[in-house]
Amino acid sequence: MNLISAAFAFLLALVFSLVGVTRVGSWLIERRNPPIGEFADIGGARIHYVHIPAPANAELPPIVFIHGASANLRDQMLPLRPLLEGRAEMLFFDRPGFGWSGRGPGNNEDPSAQVKTIAALMDRLGIKKAIIVGHSFGGVVTTAFGREHADKTLGLVFLAPATHPWPGGATSWYYDLTTVPVIGRLFSETLTYPAGTLQMADATTCVFSPNKVPDNYLGTAAIPLVLRPAAFRANATDVAGLYSYALGAAPHYKEITAPTVVISGDRDKVVYAHIHSVGLVRDISGAELIWVHNLGHKPDWIAPDLVVGAIEKVAGKEIDLEAMARTVEARIAGDAYGVGKCADIKEPQAELAPT
Repeated sequence: MNLISAAFAFLLALVFSLVGVTRVGSWLIERRNPPIGEFADIGGARIHYVHIPAPANAELPPIVFIHGASANLRDQMLPLRPLLEGRAEMLFFDRPGFGWSGRGPGNNEDPSAQVKTIAALMDRLGIKKAIIVGHSFGGVVTTAFGREHADKTLGLVFLAPATHPWPGGATSWYYDLTTVPVIGRLFSETLTYPAGTLQMADATTCVFSPNKVPDNYLGTAAIPLVLRPAAFRANATDVAGLYSYALGAAPHYKEITAPTVVISGDRDKVVYAHIHSVGLVRDISGAELIWVHNLGHKPDWIAPDLVVGAIEKVAGKEIDLEAMARTVEARIAGDAYGVGKCADIKEPQAELAPT
């Protein structure tokens, strides 16, 4: 009995120690990555955003950027803002629960709930219509926006999107675990910070692979913000719920009528590009798919010039995106970062079947 009591006391002490480590770690993360924008209360969620007003001589319409899983507004703003500043009004924001945005009531439901928040933020800032640019998980949010707010949508640009059901519907085990009541909360309050800190550099290498991770990417893009317990739970809820949402939503993508460009790399190690990207072009009438050889999951950082070209294309400019893609390919042809460490996704045979 004494042995059992001692073991229980040890486990309790370990849990409290890990909670303490996580609290201190989260405080340090926030101190190193303070908010850089403004805040607006949207439907009970305190949303953090950076709004760059339109210059008097803006040549492009407003652009709204939707970041992916585990990220925040800096992930798209850092590579793309310098190329578009002075040319268009831009809105970058932390999706509900990410970065410095609160989750708020309702945003746990599905991407459709999140687009209501985005549309309301646009209304608050006086953005009537915009080109929507979504990366990775931001892609499924972008499809929801294009379907449910067609009146606010001038065009859609998808970057390595996650939008369609995939065989098996599996995600990483820690996302599923985090969504389990009680156990998931305990997991996020004790282990995600120390374990995530140890694994983040290697995981980021595989997100970018075969391309090189930009110098000090994790620090400048404030990616460790996702390791805070509440942010990790929001992230897990989104990712774990993607498959079931996509099952119901994908058959309705044919309702999207906005000009659309999809940019994907053939070496993406995060999503099944031949399911999501090919599926979008199959389902959205007139959509253009730009394949880039030897590009991984981060077109926004590795090919920002191509992303800007896609924005210009959906805005109505005459842009040869295929020629731009070949220029990017020449630039990254020799990239082989993460080779042998990051396994390529093996495309399932059912990848081109209707969803």
